[in-house]
Amino acid sequence: MKQKYTPLKYAIYIAVGLISYFLFLSIWGLHIHPVYGILNLIIMATGMFLMIKNYKKEKGPHFKYQKGFWAIFRCGMVSTIIFTAFFALYNAINPLFFEELIPMWETEYFANIGDLIITIALIGFATSITLALTYMQLFKRSWNTKDGNKHTF
Repeated sequence: MKQKYTPLKYAIYIAVGLISYFLFLSIWGLHIHPVYGILNLIIMATGMFLMIKNYKKEKGPHFKYQKGFWAIFRCGMVSTIIFTAFFALYNAINPLFFEELIPMWETEYFANIGDLIITIALIGFATSITLALTYMQLFKRSWNTKDGNKHTF
């Protein structure tokens, strides 16, 4: 598969993983407890790690920090958009979900489903940029070479 499609391919894998995990929790009625969402981070981190590892292998020695960062970030953004769209669709199918999820917020803070969807999207976007910055520290080329030492102070 071409390099430019690698982030999209892995974004779809991540989104399918997130959706599957959410549906698995909903079978047992645990999807209304936000604490189980911590595994979403692990699913997303694993998928993005595998994506950048594969992307760097495809790029070979011409791997640049900017392109790698953009690939990871794009992968996280697309998977977040897909999962957020699924979440909105799930709420349309099961309107009682929102009322079961955050009953305290609805009465005390006047939260609605739009607030919840925006919050999920923002969490996904923040996770994407954080993981992109973190993983690029692992996958960038080292400057500890003869050529890299030219750039020291």
